[in-house]
Amino acid sequence: MASLNATQIKAALKTVPDWKKTGAAISRTFQFQDFVAAMKFVNAVAKLAEKAWHHPDIDIRWNKVTLTLTTHSEGGLTGKDFQLAKQFDRL
Repeated sequence: MASLNATQIKAALKTVPDWKKTGAAISRTFQFQDFVAAMKFVNAVAKLAEKAWHHPDIDIRWNKVTLTLTTHSEGGLTGKDFQLAKQFDRL
């Protein structure tokens, strides 16, 4: 999948309003009631990521989970990053 250009990224960001672009990646922090709820979310993320064969960077801080997506093989953002972000938003 080819990298998106700046115009395409701007349009794609509108479809995932809680995600922010930082450099060549998008990220979002999710907050939960406690660590157990955060870990359940991470396990659900892992299942979706494995199915899509596209894996986010995951930072876990007690009840907060930050996901960061980029397509390393393309050196930037692709449609795959935004598709997966939408799936994570629905969890």
